[in-house]
Amino acid sequence: MRLGVMFDRDLPPESLVPFCRHLDGAEVDDVWVVEDLGWTGSISSAATALAVTERLRVGIGIAPAPLRNPALLAMEFGNLARLYPHRLAAGIGHGVQDWMRQVGVLAPSPLALLEETVVAVRALLRGETVTVQGRAVHLDGVSLVHPPATPPPVLAGVVRPRSLELSGRAAQGTILPEGVGGAQIEEARKLIGGGDHELVVFTHLYIGEDSAAVARLAAGAAEFLQIDPGEVVMAAGSPEIAADQVRSLWEAGADTVVVRPFGPDPLPQVDLLLAELR
Repeated sequence: MRLGVMFDRDLPPESLVPFCRHLDGAEVDDVWVVEDLGWTGSISSAATALAVTERLRVGIGIAPAPLRNPALLAMEFGNLARLYPHRLAAGIGHGVQDWMRQVGVLAPSPLALLEETVVAVRALLRGETVTVQGRAVHLDGVSLVHPPATPPPVLAGVVRPRSLELSGRAAQGTILPEGVGGAQIEEARKLIGGGDHELVVFTHLYIGEDSAAVARLAAGAAEFLQIDPGEVVMAAGSPEIAADQVRSLWEAGADTVVVRPFGPDPLPQVDLLLAELR
C-alpha cells in the first residue's frame, strides 16, 4: 500500500521545490504533479520534482493525449526514466473535453486516441520501432535513440466504464479521480480485470473544521463524477477521520492512495495525516 501527495495546481509553481524536498524526508512514497489547461505543464513539473528529490516516485496525473503526440510523450518519459530510473509513473488521459476544444485538439474518438497513444508510447519505451496507422495515431517507423533500460509504467487516468476496460487491456495502471469510494473502486477493478495492474486513487485531503470548504470540494468532485455530493469520499475532518478514509481506500482495493491537500498551506495537513497513519 503506497501513499502519495499531489502538488495542487493552484499552488505557485515556485513552491514545488520546497514541497518535494519536504516530502522526500517524510513517510510518503510518491509526489504527483498535474497538467491542466492554463496552469502548468506536467513534464517540466515532473522533471523538477525528480531533480530535487532522491527517493520519491514522481507521478504524472495526467498528460492529455489530445494535447501531446505519442512520440513526444515517449521521448519525454524515456528521458526522465533514463535520468531517474524506477522513479517515474507516467499517466495519460483523455483530457477535459472542453479544454481540448478550447485549444483545437478535440479528438473525434477519445477512446481510440487514448488506447492508441498508450499502446504506442509503451512500445516506444520498450525500444521498438513503431508503425501505426490507427483511427487517431499515425506513426511511420518511429523509435527512440535512447530508450530507457527499464521503461516506466504507463497508467491511464480514466473514469467511465469503457475507458476503464481500455485501461485494463492497454495500460499498466489506472488513475481514478478525487471523490471515488469503495463501491467505485470495486467496480473499477471488475472492469479493469485481473493481472499486475496498479490502481491509483486520488482523494481530497482537508484537516480542519471549515464545513463550507468541504462542501465546495464535494460539489466539485460530484459534478465531475456525475454523482450526488453525499456519495463523494474524501479524507476530511479530524486527522483520525482523514486517516480512516485513506485506510478505507486501501482496503477497498487501491494500491496507491494520493491525497490532494486543500488550501494554500498543504504540508501541515500532510504531516498531521502521516502522524495518524503511523
